[in-house]
Amino acid sequence: MIDLRRLHVLRAVAHYGTVTAAARALHFTPSAASQQIRQLARDLGVDLLEPQGRGVRLTAAAESLLEHADAIEARWDEAELDLRAGEGTPAGPLRVTGFPVAVSVLLAPMAARLRERHPRLSVRIREVEVAESFDRLFEGESDLAVVEATPSNPPAADARFDQRPLLDDPFDLVVPEGHPLAGRDGADLADVAHEPWIAPVPQSPCRPHVMSACGAAGFTPDVVHHALDWNVTAHLVAHGLGVALVPRLAQLTPELPIVRVPCVNRPHRKLLTCTRSGGHRRAAVAVALEELRTLAAAAVA
Repeated sequence: MIDLRRLHVLRAVAHYGTVTAAARALHFTPSAASQQIRQLARDLGVDLLEPQGRGVRLTAAAESLLEHADAIEARWDEAELDLRAGEGTPAGPLRVTGFPVAVSVLLAPMAARLRERHPRLSVRIREVEVAESFDRLFEGESDLAVVEATPSNPPAADARFDQRPLLDDPFDLVVPEGHPLAGRDGADLADVAHEPWIAPVPQSPCRPHVMSACGAAGFTPDVVHHALDWNVTAHLVAHGLGVALVPRLAQLTPELPIVRVPCVNRPHRKLLTCTRSGGHRRAAVAVALEELRTLAAAAVA
């Protein structure tokens, strides 16, 4: 018989990339995590880890086993859902995560609506970055996440997660009041190709959107200032220090002397909902997804 706890340790090593990182996530010591995998290897009679430089990597046998492990995990989740299918009424804790804009614009109003309509349901929100949302779903510490689609996310075909489109969030050009483009209904990014720019910091998931939008318009922006927060970006624009692309969902300080101008180039980012595989069948998750779709449609409109 395979010990499912040991199998989960192997899945964690694959997810986090190293035994040390997996052990940290599972609250094990690295030696304890390694021992679990060695015992699993002995139980199965195959090698699961092999040396690679100063670390280790999964063997071909381990990669093959992981496909079955993910399927076993998904079937176990389905079994639990089937056992609770008769409960019907959404109740108990619903743990949701999202990045800052998603929490402000979507998850907070979703939680307020669910509190009114389903008083037995307790929504618990945690603001995290996109990568941590996937980690918390994998670890079973979250039931639902709103994430931004990025190249570093797990692929859409990853059997561990159910990722579904929620909305496209367009970027607007933000300029100071009095700027030549401030009164227009739309602006071509090429019109600001020679101006100073304010861009997200290099590690931000939005930075590639800004750089690729400018590239598609035929120029590389002269980035003179970097910001983590969209309101910081807005304040820099308000002081005439440059122009910027800002997602429409980002709520900016209203009294700032700035103007949002829609882009004819139509740059945008995609927001997704994500659950563990099959998680959307849970009554609590299903009603939350319904509210999110309603809120997303209103936000886009």
